[in-house]
Amino acid sequence: MMNTSSITKDIFGKTKDGNDVHRYTFTNKNKITIRVLDYGCIITDILVPDKNGEVKDISLGFDDMEGYLTRSPYCGAVCGRVANRIAKGKFSMDGQDFQLALNDVANSCFLHGGVTGFDKVIWDTTVNDDRLILRYVSADNEEGFPGEVNTTVSYQLSDDNVFSIEYTATTTKATPINLTSHAYFNLAGQGTANLDGHVLQILADHHTPMTAHHIPTGEIAPVSGTPVDFRKPVSLSDKRKELCDGQGFNLSFCVGEKGKLKQVARLEHVPSGRTLDVCTTEPGLQCYNSSELTPTVGKGQVTYQQFSAVCLEAQNYPDCVNNSNFPNSILRPGEQYRQTTTYTFGILS
Repeated sequence: MMNTSSITKDIFGKTKDGNDVHRYTFTNKNKITIRVLDYGCIITDILVPDKNGEVKDISLGFDDMEGYLTRSPYCGAVCGRVANRIAKGKFSMDGQDFQLALNDVANSCFLHGGVTGFDKVIWDTTVNDDRLILRYVSADNEEGFPGEVNTTVSYQLSDDNVFSIEYTATTTKATPINLTSHAYFNLAGQGTANLDGHVLQILADHHTPMTAHHIPTGEIAPVSGTPVDFRKPVSLSDKRKELCDGQGFNLSFCVGEKGKLKQVARLEHVPSGRTLDVCTTEPGLQCYNSSELTPTVGKGQVTYQQFSAVCLEAQNYPDCVNNSNFPNSILRPGEQYRQTTTYTFGILS
């Protein structure tokens, strides 16, 4: 089928250094609109219709650059070169020890790419028909990582309501790579105070148990018979009450072989009829119900609250660089990192 979706471009704002930040708007024939910045590859808006045709924005974010520069909890951004946690900011590779910034102070670890990760830089952009291609060259020793890394992120929206993200990376020296998109979803519409009415299914038989500081123990454990079993659809409101005495959750699931595109999750909002299917080539899926989100003024001057969104982040396992039994995360010269993740928007039948 011919794809009739299109991309337009405008200026969204400026960085603190005065550089222009551009916004790219995708639209398709089914009233879906998605907006992306060249700053951090940030997805700012995802507007989709409900069962009655009413269009709402289902992603948390901000109306201007000031929000993204000063108070964003990585809303919609691409995180890298390592997205998830590295315990104590340390890893060893090829006989050499590396120390990264402990930018997640509360948990004494490195998180989301560091102090100035991929989410805080302007990417070079190219529009190729209905595809937006963003490119960033990360310098050798940036954030303490070895090697110059050349990364591309490609976005595309189809008339089948599939929003595709494709990542590639190459390096001049061996280095860990683990990229993800940190979108916050609420299918009832951004600004809704909670996740009531949301049902989530995650197609994973195993997970990586965590310490109280969200660091994997190194075990790969079955979900069967545990509170983290999402293999059948579960109410997110009920699951929040069940897990961690109602304090929320930040879970890492083992969703299958790396490199093979497969469905890993389905999110439904029964009242509106909106659905979201997630497919990925990654071995892991991080599920986070915004339990650590502090009151934050977002789009439309709405204050986002704790438990007001869910993140479904396709990636490798947390701290994979320090666990030899986890999937490999080291990219070497002559190799290419590749990831495809898709989000398909639909309506309950």
